[in-house]
Amino acid sequence: MDLAKRVKTLTPSSTLAITAKAKELKQQGHDVIGLGVGEPDFNTPDYIIQAASKAMSKGMTKYTPAGGIVELKQAIATKLLEDNELQYTNEQLIITTGAKHALYTLFQVLINEGDEVIVPAPYWVSYPEQIKLAGGEPVIVNAQEKNEFKITPSELEKAITAKTKAVIINSPSNPTGMMYSKEDLMKLGETCLKHDVLIISDEIYEKLIYSSDNHISIAQLSSELKEQTIVINGVSKSHAMTGWRIGYAAGSKEIISAMTNLASHSTSNPTSIAQYAALAAYEGPQEPLEEMKRVFAERLDLLHGLIDDIPGVTCIKPKGAFYLFPNVKEAADKNGYSKVDDWVAALLDKEKVALVPGSAFGSPDNVRLSYATSADVLEEAAKRIKRFIMTHQS
Repeated sequence: MDLAKRVKTLTPSSTLAITAKAKELKQQGHDVIGLGVGEPDFNTPDYIIQAASKAMSKGMTKYTPAGGIVELKQAIATKLLEDNELQYTNEQLIITTGAKHALYTLFQVLINEGDEVIVPAPYWVSYPEQIKLAGGEPVIVNAQEKNEFKITPSELEKAITAKTKAVIINSPSNPTGMMYSKEDLMKLGETCLKHDVLIISDEIYEKLIYSSDNHISIAQLSSELKEQTIVINGVSKSHAMTGWRIGYAAGSKEIISAMTNLASHSTSNPTSIAQYAALAAYEGPQEPLEEMKRVFAERLDLLHGLIDDIPGVTCIKPKGAFYLFPNVKEAADKNGYSKVDDWVAALLDKEKVALVPGSAFGSPDNVRLSYATSADVLEEAAKRIKRFIMTHQS
């Protein structure tokens, strides 16, 4: 069977591949530490689970509107107003099967064959693949490590052409955990307004910030930028609800209407029960989430100190998400590996520590470590990494 050309261009997910390899080794009886997973290790708070159970008991198990239930849209509108000073009507919101589906649907309704979307690197692995699936061309702009992996206005402007349709801004970032400041966003926004470039603002890690900086949505900086921006968010990271698959997009009625029409022919609707769970997430107590954030902050301090102290490894301390993104090129060279990808494979083979190579995110000298696991595991992982580097000198 000859498959469609569009799927032949896809690159398999390195995150899933490394996780699968780690699971295979575990099944063989090896003591594997997996730091590749991109989800909180906390369970969904009980009050959310109870809300889902209650919804099922009440018969809320039928089709819903393709764009999501009105109650959840209203709760999200309230959240956006209170947290981000952004006002949206129900017609400017769509509930999706996770934030990933929001992005996929957006690209499908936005991009024509040959359109370009600017993707700052390091980037989340699915951005380029989704753009290619929509017939577009991802234009990768390498953000510099010395600039905390943030793209500058001049770098953005140089990448803009007559074919540029949009730019993606992910803050806090996966994989780096870095954040754009209000000043950063304002300058980037001015460049986008100047060239009429749509802004796709992925804010899925908004609630997981550990510095004194506050999250800023580029859409809240001016009415003009709000009109030019599609906000992507959801409950996966903020409320430890990765498996529930509820995200959303907020933006112009024209784009949201098109996304809703497409969703009606693809998913029909997000899972009804998960929508009621998400409703409880936004309307219920937030204390469990603050506790999760506190624990993540402690783990960040612990792991960053341990990793940054390893010879041949340098690591900027991130401000959000739950990842470190250290540069390990010097360590890989000392261990006799010209490519960090090979070094990552050897680390898994020799010390049974699974990391995600930075090449998956467009940054081949780095690796991504998730600290969404216990302090004891993080300490042991750092110990093994250091041992591997120190005992395998070429």
